Amino acid sequence: MPFIRCKRGEGYVDVVVLVLAAMLCVALAVKVFPVFVAKHQLDTYATELAREAEISGRVGSETSQRAAELQAQTGLHPTVSWNRTGQIQIDEEVTVTLQTTVNIGLFGSFGSFPIELTARATGKSEVYVRLVSGQSA
Repeated sequence: MPFIRCKRGEGYVDVVVLVLAAMLCVALAVKVFPVFVAKHQLDTYATELAREAEISGRVGSETSQRAAELQAQTGLHPTVSWNRTGQIQIDEEVTVTLQTTVNIGLFGSFGSFPIELTARATGKSEVYVRLVSGQSA
């Protein structure tokens, strides 16, 4: 069995393996990073919707319009659910929950799987709702 006495090319092989490993790590980061961006956008989306409900004192056309604006800005189309609808009396809490699915495609369609993202925001109404006699809050 012959032994290799000259190891001058050994450094080149090490560099190639190191560069290949680094490029695989970069490719993985490029595919996973958008999920973190989408989660941040979803959290901001929920906060903005809760703030709209606080300012308007109701869950209705104002919050639906704001949701449409946020969809256009972020490109996200989450499922929006509120713990209550209609008018919200001052200092009463309202909670919005958003859910969406983001797909991580590591290598095209191979190694691709969906991730469920959820965001929740709570706020208190800042509007005094005057009740007409016979109405209940």
